[in-house]
Amino acid sequence: MGDPLFTQVNYTLGGLVQFIEMGNIGLPDIQRPFVWKNVKVRDLFDSMYRGYPVGYLLFWQNAYTDDSRRIGADSKQMSAQMLIVDGQQRLTSLYAVARGIPIVRENFSKEVIEIAFNPLVERFEVADAAIRRDPTFIPNISTVWASDGGLFKVVGDYLTTLRAAREVTPEEEDQVKDAFTRLHALTSFPFTALVLAADLSEEEVSEVFVRINSKGTPLNQADFILTLMSVFWDDGRAKLEEFCRVARTPTTGHASPFNHFLQPYPD
Repeated sequence: MGDPLFTQVNYTLGGLVQFIEMGNIGLPDIQRPFVWKNVKVRDLFDSMYRGYPVGYLLFWQNAYTDDSRRIGADSKQMSAQMLIVDGQQRLTSLYAVARGIPIVRENFSKEVIEIAFNPLVERFEVADAAIRRDPTFIPNISTVWASDGGLFKVVGDYLTTLRAAREVTPEEEDQVKDAFTRLHALTSFPFTALVLAADLSEEEVSEVFVRINSKGTPLNQADFILTLMSVFWDDGRAKLEEFCRVARTPTTGHASPFNHFLQPYPD
């Protein structure tokens, strides 16, 4: 038996967000069309809140952090230390909600994903007009981590709004405080990443990617090519995506056969 081609690295949600922000972990798809439905993002946070495992991440240690192997000529594009091979949709969801930043939809409109939370019954929902009017919900959990006044202000504002609508019992106040504390603590939620060795070739990493995804939604090496392009040649990937969007059969309006390149990873 040979030496393992990967190592196991443990992160917290807060650590992942910070590493993405600093560029240590490359998340190129934050500006790419995001295909997860908001309900799936809701379920991700609900699972974490309840302590359920949400799967592992697959990274590839970048051996070219000095930019010696960048394909593109854009000097602003720096190489990350860890490249995301599997888990881009989850990480995009987590980063976008934790930081309250917009994602890009398939029609290239920008959207802030608003996940609402009811601390009285500990329930997550995708925010809509009715939920935004419901004082038992906080309409966007991003504010729990982004508030200038910290968690104390978020809880205080919530209770003030709720008391304006109805009476709040001491038991409910305790429940609200406990639930918000638990939600805020999701920054410590543990994630496990399998980090592929830096000396693996693109072909070897592609083979790992294909084998891992051999069950469930089938993926192929074309999907992995987009990962490489996102990391080493972002401008090239953008041009390929634009070509696929406009290359349609004139008489039938059917999508170009190249459009399979545009399908983002289901994870």
